[in-house]
Amino acid sequence: MSDCLFCKIVAGQIPSTKVYEDETVYAFRDINPMAPVHILVVPKRHISSADEVTAENSADIARIFEVIPRIAKEEGLTNGYRVITNCGADACQSVKHLHFHILGGKQLPDNMG
Repeated sequence: MSDCLFCKIVAGQIPSTKVYEDETVYAFRDINPMAPVHILVVPKRHISSADEVTAENSADIARIFEVIPRIAKEEGLTNGYRVITNCGADACQSVKHLHFHILGGKQLPDNMG
């Protein structure tokens, strides 16, 4: 999608601090971290939100969940971490490209997700 912020990041048109990349997944540090470790993991293919996951693109999402533990381990999140995705306006989804937040590096509050 030509006007999608995360598509532009994946394409290298907007700089990011890359943490991981493969054929289908891109992960980078959040520019406004909510925890000592705050990484966004996105499918390279544009999927607007969790509402748009289908049989045709679900392998991309499965790959994300294969990669998340690897990233967490490499980031030293040995005592746990949180994975969050927001879907739609009521959940405050700010970028309309499916993404998963990895949050950790400290005791997280109960009311954070």
